[in-house]
Amino acid sequence: MKKYIELKKQRELGEVLTDTFGFIREEFKPFVKTIFQVTGIYLVLFLISVAFYIYSAGGIFDFQSNNDFNADNLPLMVGSFFLFMIFGLLTYTLADAAVLHYIKSYSENKGVVNLEEVKKNAKDSFWGFLGLSILKFLTLFVAVMLCVIPVFYAMVPMFVVLAIYVFKGKDTGESYSYSFKLIKNEYWITLATIIVFGLIIMVASYALSVPTAIYSLIKTGVFSGEVDPTNMKMFVDPIYIFLNVLNYLFKFLLNLILTVASVFVYFNLNEKQNFTGTFERIESLGKIE
Repeated sequence: MKKYIELKKQRELGEVLTDTFGFIREEFKPFVKTIFQVTGIYLVLFLISVAFYIYSAGGIFDFQSNNDFNADNLPLMVGSFFLFMIFGLLTYTLADAAVLHYIKSYSENKGVVNLEEVKKNAKDSFWGFLGLSILKFLTLFVAVMLCVIPVFYAMVPMFVVLAIYVFKGKDTGESYSYSFKLIKNEYWITLATIIVFGLIIMVASYALSVPTAIYSLIKTGVFSGEVDPTNMKMFVDPIYIFLNVLNYLFKFLLNLILTVASVFVYFNLNEKQNFTGTFERIESLGKIE
């Protein structure tokens, strides 16, 4: 039998890490299957647009000919980049919605997930997630433009804002404003938790990109000693494109870990401020089925 992980309780940093990966391990097959089913065609189109963008961007320069710039590839590059951004936004938005509604069903039914309900709720809440995701991106973008310190401040409430939207049932504006209130007394430990998860994801992402880096070095002739910096043909090589598309798929899956982590961070903050789970457990004492 699968181990049920209680969400509504306070956790230290180590427990957040342990329970995040524990949840993914226990629910891995139905969890990933549900994500793929919800994102479906959008994920496929996203990866196809990635392939076309890498191909067109690699073919736009040719330093080995008299004509360095290949204008014929420019419309394809611009178009594929536009599709890459659009389908990427749709895919990641639906994935976040699916993850959060999956965990909500898991929590409400004590470990038994209603997959059909998850799919329906994820698709029904798409526009709300999209609006909040754009607001989240704009907040972080403005923070980056201001300086480094505002980024570290903004990234903490933005990390839990989507979880608030699902588990608190607030609308977009209320979720956004409430996120700043929720982290007020727990800012530093929450920031530390986010940084630890960020480092784990970064290291995993670099590790998964090693085959692509090695193949690039081989194609450019680094190992053979025949380096040709003007050779851009490697960027339209099918194997190179495939490896890069695979990297984007891995990054998509790694992003799911951060979304799961945001739920455990949210419940930790919520328990410390509102004691929701504690009150529920007290009320359940003495009840007879």
